[in-house]
Amino acid sequence: MTEICLIIAFVFCLFINACLTGFQIQAYSSSKLRLSHNLDEERRNLEPLIQTIHLKYQRKHNDITGFEPGDNAAPFQIKTLDGEFNYPVQKKSSVVIHAFTNKSAFLECLWSSNASLTDLVEYLPENTHALFLSLDDSAAEDALWMREQVYHIASASHRGKDVLSRLHFSPVPVFALGNWIPKVLYSWGCSGHNCGLAQAVFTSIAWNIPVIAKRLNARYDWLNGHWDQKPYRLRDGGDGCSPASSVAGAVAWVTDSGCSFFTKVKNMAASKAVGVLVYASTGHPIKDMDCIGEECYTALGIPAAMVHLEASVDNILRAGKEVNVSFQTTPSPNFFFGIDQQGVLCETGWLLYPTFRFLSWQAQWFEYQEGLREHLERPATVVPVFDRVQMQGEHGAQATVDLPTGGLDYNVLELDASLSCPGRRDETCAHWDHTVQLFVCCDHFSPYCNMELGRWISAFRRGIGRWITDVSPLMPLLNNGRCTFTMKTVPWAMPWVVTLNLRFSQSNQSAILIKETGNVERLQPFKLTSLFDGGTFDKGYNKRFQPLKFTIPTSTKKVELYAVITGHGSDEYGCGEFCVTSHHFLVNGIYNNTRIFDSAGSALGCALRVAEGAVPNEHGTWLYGRGGWCDGLQVNPWRVDLTNQLDWSGANSIHYFGLYEGMDPNPSSNPGYIVMCSYLVFYK
Repeated sequence: MTEICLIIAFVFCLFINACLTGFQIQAYSSSKLRLSHNLDEERRNLEPLIQTIHLKYQRKHNDITGFEPGDNAAPFQIKTLDGEFNYPVQKKSSVVIHAFTNKSAFLECLWSSNASLTDLVEYLPENTHALFLSLDDSAAEDALWMREQVYHIASASHRGKDVLSRLHFSPVPVFALGNWIPKVLYSWGCSGHNCGLAQAVFTSIAWNIPVIAKRLNARYDWLNGHWDQKPYRLRDGGDGCSPASSVAGAVAWVTDSGCSFFTKVKNMAASKAVGVLVYASTGHPIKDMDCIGEECYTALGIPAAMVHLEASVDNILRAGKEVNVSFQTTPSPNFFFGIDQQGVLCETGWLLYPTFRFLSWQAQWFEYQEGLREHLERPATVVPVFDRVQMQGEHGAQATVDLPTGGLDYNVLELDASLSCPGRRDETCAHWDHTVQLFVCCDHFSPYCNMELGRWISAFRRGIGRWITDVSPLMPLLNNGRCTFTMKTVPWAMPWVVTLNLRFSQSNQSAILIKETGNVERLQPFKLTSLFDGGTFDKGYNKRFQPLKFTIPTSTKKVELYAVITGHGSDEYGCGEFCVTSHHFLVNGIYNNTRIFDSAGSALGCALRVAEGAVPNEHGTWLYGRGGWCDGLQVNPWRVDLTNQLDWSGANSIHYFGLYEGMDPNPSSNPGYIVMCSYLVFYK
């Protein structure tokens, strides 16, 4: 009976579409909007219902399973405005695929923002192609419009000609492609942040059918409020550039003209509105409602979003009649996915705000991943430690392994580590970022037992991280032929699946020139002296550390400082995660060796490290710079050659202290903390 009802509904949809053949969809105006002048509001609002029934029918009667991240992408051909796009391309390249729909305010803003399009032209890696599709019947019109938008920006860029040769616009709608791409887009359907169709639903006794408008929520990082699942009263707030007592207890309906978005929301919050809907005037596109400059340091306690002007809503409000609004997100096919250089299907994560920079970061990570593969092809003796082992709870993941014999033949030790998720989709990943540490014990009676060998930070709900970390100076920790490795994070964290290999090899990186003979001699670390750890970053932090005295062992030819330092927590200054701190190792009271976390708190401090392996497009504040670390990245050791700073015939001293803005930290409450391990490394 259900199938018969669906078929009847589908036939009814076809009948409705036939009745609307007189409806002409105009080309986008200069403001990038499609407008209708022949379709009344009630008929227009039937479209979401029609599309939903059509989608349910398609999902029931078509196989959309069988594709998961990590599967190989089969060859395909797609007609484009400039000919045909054939995959795989002749030169091994990655591909990012985007399916547009005019039902998404987020995508409208993505394509109508000059800043977003500039990010596409300026930052798309040279070894990446982009394929642009449309989910709508108007795919031909969409393709022409998208190409025009990019051409407008590319014509002013020195990269324009090259980038345009790698951008491909198809006039064929997704449902008519006839290949496997629609199955991926539909089976990877999305409903998360800026995914799916965010909508505002207006109701009034003046209408029989609700008015449904696409919406784009304002930036999350300066608004603390959220839309509840309930109807709100909507009231006219004018232009929002001054307080309006009439909006108290209601959602304010304000125009996009007159003052900044931030000012509008701030004034409406002061007027005790419970939210703000800014509407784009006729001919204006939906914009990214963001703060500018100092505005971003002021948090606002109500949600806000932007929609198009709905004339019926505006008219009813001005007539003094009641209008209610509620908010919903309708699931949709996915808008984005990628194919890496190896031909593997990949998710592209969250686009936190409407800019093509996020797709460029994903493509940049494909480049990093290819470089990592090339690195792993270098000769090395590989010792597997963990092979897709679940890490969770107090004990984490633990394994005891035998090390290769002939340890003196190696002077390079690398950690090849990856963090993935219980399932193949990002949605199965742990929701929060946590510090992940690797400890090693090879001799239970040695002071080197259970020392930290490596450190990483897990990503926000993305499971693609893999990194190579050179920890060669710590080879003396492996002081036995059989060692136990423990990899863990906080016991309450959701599970991660870890893979870890040790890579032993040789290199002349730490070689020195012997002046007497003129020969180059490869050095090897033979002894470690543990120095300082961290602690609570408060006014007593530096009082915990006293200078350490040491002498240089016989046969030593080089001495190095090795430290892994990260800042966590947040006091009133953002310390230690988001504040700029400096860490000083003073040698013999003269030589100040300083590590400064100068990108901490910066807007893109970690996003700019994607080329180093930072996992892109995570489900949180992954973009911001941190105190010595980034979400979804290894923590690189800091190494300083101290050889010329030492007295080789007598006693030496080293002293550590950490500062905030050049002074001892002095938070009033909730102090952060520093996690540190540091060593003197002696080479012979």
